[in-house]
Amino acid sequence: MPDRLIAETPFVRRARRSNRRVRLFCFPHAGAGASAFAAWPDLFPPEVEIVAVQLPGREDRVGEPHPASVDVAVRMVAVALRPYLQGPYAFFGHSGGALLAFELARALRKRDTQPGHLFLSGQSAPGHEAAAPELHRLSDDDFSAALRSLDGTSDGVFTDPGLMKLLLPTLRADFALWENHRPRPGQPLSVPLTALGGDTDPRAPVSGLRAWEEQTTGAFSVEVFPGGHFYLNDSAAELAASLGGTLLGREPAYAGRGGRNR
Repeated sequence: MPDRLIAETPFVRRARRSNRRVRLFCFPHAGAGASAFAAWPDLFPPEVEIVAVQLPGREDRVGEPHPASVDVAVRMVAVALRPYLQGPYAFFGHSGGALLAFELARALRKRDTQPGHLFLSGQSAPGHEAAAPELHRLSDDDFSAALRSLDGTSDGVFTDPGLMKLLLPTLRADFALWENHRPRPGQPLSVPLTALGGDTDPRAPVSGLRAWEEQTTGAFSVEVFPGGHFYLNDSAAELAASLGGTLLGREPAYAGRGGRNR
């Protein structure tokens, strides 16, 4: 029977592992929920326990108020994850989820705990974002078209007017959350950091990925996979092999273009 992510708290969806060596907390992209990582438990070695984070306003929490700011979201998640930050753990975040993972790591530093590794995917480093229109300010039609062009949402969603009416407020609020966020200057982290992305992603070009090196004094690497902003949908097995190898101290099974450096 496949491993499943089970809801343990409003924020936590966990696939328990009896022989866990490390927990990997996963933060989805704007508008998405924990189901973005539903297939991950089966892709990782049994020693890696997948914990997907479910934010208010998403999926089964669609009726709950959306966080008013990134600071509020970070505080909420930090409290919710506190019981789970026992033993070795790491963060993976994609797009807006990468920024949440980064800001959470910075907040946890004040509480004397840090992830053993930070994997930031599909997101340029602060101050190095590619020029792009603010999607949350677009009309509904233009906003939907922009989302569709990112190729991360099923076509069936866009052809279902009722579903789109339900999802648009959450999607727009999420994009507003991250597009209005301006990270505060601060000391670099000291944790190992891997920046990941697709080789044809205009929202997170390789130059923007490499700029994450400024945000840590720890080991740094960049991994580039074939594909665009949602490269991870087509390269899930290769991505899991790379992350799992890194987390368990094994030679990664996938060495992405762009190099594993420093």
